[in-house]
Amino acid sequence: MSRVAIVKGEDAVEATVGALAAVRSEVERALSGNRPVLIKPNYLNSKHPSTGITTDARVIEGVVKFLKEEKINRIIIGEGSGFADTFQAFKVAGVDKVAERWNVGLLDLNKDDFIEVAPPNPLSLKKVRVAKTASESTIISVPKLKLHRMAGVTLSLKNMMGALASKGSMHSGSLSENIVDLASILRPSISVVDGIIAGEGDESSGNPVEMNLVIAGTDPVAVDAVGAAVMGILPTDVKHLLLAEKQGLGTCNLEKITVLGEPIDKVRRKFSRSP
Repeated sequence: MSRVAIVKGEDAVEATVGALAAVRSEVERALSGNRPVLIKPNYLNSKHPSTGITTDARVIEGVVKFLKEEKINRIIIGEGSGFADTFQAFKVAGVDKVAERWNVGLLDLNKDDFIEVAPPNPLSLKKVRVAKTASESTIISVPKLKLHRMAGVTLSLKNMMGALASKGSMHSGSLSENIVDLASILRPSISVVDGIIAGEGDESSGNPVEMNLVIAGTDPVAVDAVGAAVMGILPTDVKHLLLAEKQGLGTCNLEKITVLGEPIDKVRRKFSRSP
């Protein structure tokens, strides 16, 4: 059984720490390797997190606080924005201040060195160029809780597109298959979904929904399944989650997921999709 924590609270930093603490044993195992930690948020653009589009800096701060309490000090916050200057996006969200307070690095993955990697059992992608830092790190994916026009949801698996040299290449062929192939290369070891101000409509519509939730776990498929369910979407209706399960990347079957903290039924809200 995969375990996923849902924590509700007004204090986003403490809600994040609480969600990670609820699955501490799994998180500690994920952090046990001697690798640096890459915190990978979602800055599709440089809109403020209150729009429901980008990752809340307070959730990132909660992740950093938890890591520091676990005596993890090799930490970098890295993203490669698709439609903005990454450092401008960091500044708008307040991530630059978080990095300064906690003495962690900031990296624009768009300017990182890139390496070419082939998925082990490809569904669609034969090879792809990914940021070297992402390939060499323990990845903590910190996406926004929001819908997506093509993928249905954009959560911890799809969030890894920010580590690509060419994000547009993911839209060639089957997006769902490409997301799964990328996840087989850059599978998040820990997923922390920012559901403080979530986003309905689509990934960039700017229709914020106040939820005050943080969802966390070490099975990224299970975390994304729970995130989808919280937004009123059956995980089995999300093609890339089904494919990821078939590829052995995790489970999207809610009956095989132990939810800690808030029950899904208590916090679920039916999100409206863009036409």
